[in-house]
Amino acid sequence: MMKLRNLLKASATAAMVFAAGAYSTGQASADDFPTKPITMIIPFGAGGSHDVNARMFTTMISNYLGQPMIVKLIPGAGGQKGTSEVVKAKPDGYTMIFTHNYIDQMQPLTETLPYDTNKELVAVYQVNDSAPYIWVPSDKEMLDWGRENPGKLRFASSGKWGSSFTPAAMMLLKAGVDAKFIPNKGGGAAKRAVLAGDADFAFGRDSTILSEVKAGTARVLAVAGTERSEHLPDIPTFTELGFDGKNAVMTRVVLASRAVPEERLKKVRDAFEQLQGDKTYQKLMSQIGENTKAIPGPEYEKIRLEQRKAYEELVKKMTGQ
Repeated sequence: MMKLRNLLKASATAAMVFAAGAYSTGQASADDFPTKPITMIIPFGAGGSHDVNARMFTTMISNYLGQPMIVKLIPGAGGQKGTSEVVKAKPDGYTMIFTHNYIDQMQPLTETLPYDTNKELVAVYQVNDSAPYIWVPSDKEMLDWGRENPGKLRFASSGKWGSSFTPAAMMLLKAGVDAKFIPNKGGGAAKRAVLAGDADFAFGRDSTILSEVKAGTARVLAVAGTERSEHLPDIPTFTELGFDGKNAVMTRVVLASRAVPEERLKKVRDAFEQLQGDKTYQKLMSQIGENTKAIPGPEYEKIRLEQRKAYEELVKKMTGQ
């Protein structure tokens, strides 16, 4: 019979060999997560506000996460292509999505999707929120011209039921103006379409349109929210103009598969929380005109359920169904 000391020694050796094998194949324990870069999918094209915002937090979060975050742009089908990639990905915490409330909570109410975001995805962290500006080229008009020229007004959007489509649809419905919907792969492409004369108006964010306003190539007509912008304080809000400002605000949020182990989600959430106290990060976000109104994942999960109920009522009003 093997002596106790030899048995313990053999067991320890076996454990070391097993551990070495686990590390060599990349199967580190959950406590060691992350051991490689995390891919952050953005379901939009280059140059939009999500792309710009993601470049800010992914540049710095490695200081608190211990591994890089790599941005991967997967535009298409109004955000569905990128969302599908995350739903189908291995639920190990190494693939997440940086999306927004309309794709997450409104799109499932308006289209038949191969997934249910509420059932398959969970909130990791709300990075910030954003009330978009409605803008036109500096020499253009909008609603009055649209009323005088029914069906000729062209609206450049990042996708149906997206962050710009929804507030625009609410506004046009309330104003009684028809417009042609021109889909684009992201806010950056929508902006380029308007500046090139291929569309008449679009919605933009601080990080993508303020530079055009300063350059004199764009003119902002309103901010689609309930509060005036600190960057353009003379511009009226949707609420002031009689439109729905509350439901026009976009929340930018990181989501992951619900099957990702809770301890891994917590590590990413903690890294985002530490990032909020980083003065350099705060400065960078301020420089691009964006806020850092963050909400932890568990708290945002409750908001998601409230949003779904509110959007159900909103969709009924907008579609008449």
